[in-house]
Amino acid sequence: MERILVWDLPTRLGHWLLAGSFVVAWLTGDSEEWRLVHALAGGTMVAVALFRLVWGFAGTTHARFGQFVRGLPAALAYLKSLLEHAPQHFTGHNPAGGWAIVLLLSLTLITAVPGWLTYQDIGGEWLEELHEGTATVMLGVVLIHLAGVVVGSLAHRENLARAMVTGIKLGETNEAIAGVKPLAAAALIACAAFGAWLFSR
Repeated sequence: MERILVWDLPTRLGHWLLAGSFVVAWLTGDSEEWRLVHALAGGTMVAVALFRLVWGFAGTTHARFGQFVRGLPAALAYLKSLLEHAPQHFTGHNPAGGWAIVLLLSLTLITAVPGWLTYQDIGGEWLEELHEGTATVMLGVVLIHLAGVVVGSLAHRENLARAMVTGIKLGETNEAIAGVKPLAAAALIACAAFGAWLFSR
């Protein structure tokens, strides 16, 4: 295997925008003073998640859901291979990571609905509690995802966090993607800005 370009620019930008926005949203969730910042972060997350759903079908090879979303048996087999110190190698996301991505995108959208309604003073306390509850579940998935990144990096002797910055991973030469899609990256940034503006109104 060689070091090849695996993650396109929109995938990498979307990953870090979603991660950064979640951190901001979590840290400002209980503060009335930072309510607007919380809404801006939430709107950014929703826009990025919606873009990622589209990019999961229209993006480059390793960004597509069809490439990394596999059944539960495949995810369990991958986890078993880690325990047996014979980890299966996947150029893109591994099956367990694929499930984490699906859960995080889904939880982002599920959390946003009661959050936006609460921000608009619609629905009452039960919606606020639902928003906080789903956000807490999302935090749990994030922590599991981070643990998976650490374990995967050690098992494969490959810095997976750095790969999501540079786009470079180990793989076969014919698995490399052709380009970084700058126009799609610009569209992602525009979507994120629009989502932040829309949710903060």
